[in-house]
Amino acid sequence: MIHEVDDVLRSLIRAEVLGGGQITVVFDAPTREWAAKVNAPMVNLYLYDIREDMRRRERGLHNEYDERGAVVARRRPPRYFKLSYLITAWTKRPEDEHRLLSSLLACLLEYEALPPERLAGSLAEIGAAVPMSIALPPPEDRSFADVWSALGGELKPSLDLVVSVPVTASPTYPAGPPVGDDGLHARFGDMPRPPEPPRGGLPVYGNRPGRPVREEPAAAAGRRGLALRISENRSAEGGYGGSGGSGGGTTGGAPADATKEDPTA
Repeated sequence: MIHEVDDVLRSLIRAEVLGGGQITVVFDAPTREWAAKVNAPMVNLYLYDIREDMRRRERGLHNEYDERGAVVARRRPPRYFKLSYLITAWTKRPEDEHRLLSSLLACLLEYEALPPERLAGSLAEIGAAVPMSIALPPPEDRSFADVWSALGGELKPSLDLVVSVPVTASPTYPAGPPVGDDGLHARFGDMPRPPEPPRGGLPVYGNRPGRPVREEPAAAAGRRGLALRISENRSAEGGYGGSGGSGGGTTGGAPADATKEDPTA
């Protein structure tokens, strides 16, 4: 990812600033020892800082689709990282260095992102813009004087280039099967209510739900309404033995119908 940004910057500067001249583009640390060995004009792009661009962090997941347009997987959105380059020009005369820095600034100000036609590799596969900014003030926790002090070199006029590159190295989560036509259907309007299917048994007091209810035998067609039978028992002493309900037996003697007259009366 970083080397692909290097290739884009090298090709852009060679094509639009140097015009195919004898000036080379390098990515070396401009230390005191390195500066002592410079014997030809060159442009140095030193990568001195890498940190995440928190303003561009997104939440949620991005969908991945197949050729039919169905979601097959989900992944986290790309995270952007800021690559900070210290751009310096190296020639024999300071005037030539200033002229070269002016051409570099004019070229990079024309673009708010790396040219899409120059992207290659993973940068082209992502399909997202690669923003960049030039000559902005450094963050509060960093100064260019500190950078030069850490390098051990002499302070030199430079340009600060920041490229925010997306990185998609994140886990992929497979998606579940798509919802078909057998899912839930909701309709609104006046529709006839279908008859409810018979249930095996309703829960009643003292019974278990689901237990079949015992069906009573249907009454005869001729017997309707309330039916009552009264029987009378008379003993030899003239007393009454008792009476019972429907179908009840007696203990004193043969039952007599209550509707007949008593011959001894």
